[in-house]
Amino acid sequence: MDTAAFRADLELIPETLDALADALDAGLPGLERLPVLGASRVLVLGMGSSRYAADVVARRYRAIGATVVVELASAELLPPTAPDLAVVAVSATGGSAEVLRAVERYRGTGRLVAVTNRPESELGRLADVVVPLLAGVEASGVACRTFRATFPVLDAVLEALLGTAPAARFDGTSVRAAAAATRALFATSAEWLPPVAELLAAPMGTWALAPAERASSAQQSALMLREVPRRAAYASETGDWSHVDVYLTKTQDYRALVFAGSVWDAQALDWMAQRGSRFASIGRDLPGAELTIRFPGDERDEVAALTEVLVGELVADRWLRA
Repeated sequence: MDTAAFRADLELIPETLDALADALDAGLPGLERLPVLGASRVLVLGMGSSRYAADVVARRYRAIGATVVVELASAELLPPTAPDLAVVAVSATGGSAEVLRAVERYRGTGRLVAVTNRPESELGRLADVVVPLLAGVEASGVACRTFRATFPVLDAVLEALLGTAPAARFDGTSVRAAAAATRALFATSAEWLPPVAELLAAPMGTWALAPAERASSAQQSALMLREVPRRAAYASETGDWSHVDVYLTKTQDYRALVFAGSVWDAQALDWMAQRGSRFASIGRDLPGAELTIRFPGDERDEVAALTEVLVGELVADRWLRA
């Protein structure tokens, strides 16, 4: 990992998203081979950032009645092969050891699909169909553009496999909107980045909260703070926070990044207010927030999920340089 190249990778996000939007509109390579697989159920395998993004996309498909399950590739208890089951293995590098081990049991079934940024990788060679992420080379080795690409590419794969899709999509239109929103965040970062970075630099770590529909934003932000500057950081779904993390607000200098929009925001903020916790809000004006960061389209989950994580990434880069 070359963390010195991380900022350059981040700055390529808008143009990479625009190029991916064009590819989505034109039809991604490999999608045409998926409808003939006859799948009525889909198992998605992944680790880390890949799984974070996949969970968000799969939840949208389950909400319209589709059978899509996301599982850690490291799990031993995985479903058996079946004629109606398609397995989608997601790995940015195509070389994740856990993913490669997991797909061995589905190899040769004719229904193993790889979603990867490196079609020539070992995962690409094992799969029956390969759909590329088209995120370009991440020189830092940190999954930032591949993380974002996973949302629309997996969305397109699931639609092709199942023949149905949610009304709100990670499609070319929303990806272009996210590119524009990302440019807007970069343009205003000189104003909000220094105070946010200072606010979140708590002695015991940083917390991130996000609604279930965008849980990936909290997970990826916490991961970036751990992976790039190697700081302690933790993620929670906003509703679940009141059951698993609220306790720490009583004993620590608690600092949080709140990705707003959950119906449970008020519950979490009430506890924080009672205990003097400090937080910044992204995407909405929340009572008690010391800072609020907005961007165009932040009211749309499919735009926000691809954009708002930039705040955590830029904080991570700033802490690294400091």
